[in-house]
Amino acid sequence: MAGVIRVLLVDDDPLVRSALSLMLGWQEDLRVVGEAPDGAAGVARAGELRPDVVLMDIRMPVMDGLEATRRLLRDPSPPRVIVLTTFDADENVVRAVAAGADGFLLKDTPPPAIIDAIRRVVDGEAMLSPSATRSLVARVRADAAGDRSAAARVRLDALTGREREVALAVGRGLANAEIAAELHMSVPTVKTHVSRLLDKLGAANRVQIAICVHDAGMG
Repeated sequence: MAGVIRVLLVDDDPLVRSALSLMLGWQEDLRVVGEAPDGAAGVARAGELRPDVVLMDIRMPVMDGLEATRRLLRDPSPPRVIVLTTFDADENVVRAVAAGADGFLLKDTPPPAIIDAIRRVVDGEAMLSPSATRSLVARVRADAAGDRSAAARVRLDALTGREREVALAVGRGLANAEIAAELHMSVPTVKTHVSRLLDKLGAANRVQIAICVHDAGMG
């Protein structure tokens, strides 16, 4: 179906998978194409089904969600991955971002926010729950020092003035539409700038752009 976002659910709790499937099933533009009870099965199912988005639990048997995310992102055309977990520990947030996840949400996130996150990551944006964002920024600020901070500043110095403005806005967690309104440009233009930032900064996603900004002390 054209325009429909294909979603794969990977969670070892069948009740969680059932609840997510029921919730997403009411959305005309979303379709659950499959489920998996662990990370290894999730990687296999993703290869078969080619979903647009994978909702991935962290703590699962056989293979955890972080290793499964790393394996999924080795694919030349990987799906977007949103880590959806009960645990909001700092280390989980950092590890999920390092693995290349496009989002990190708690399972008690309101259904409309989960649905919005799926749509936004397909559009190239990143989604972190507010508490996860605070954890990540605090961890990055604690870790960012010396060579790492200097390297981030060098990378940002290589950007044009407009690209730097967009990078700073991404670092503040603004969505494309919000950046467009603030910087008086169209949403397609913002998307173009974000694509250039990913290339120039060597970032896998918007979260890693934000990390670079915070590393440089500009967030």
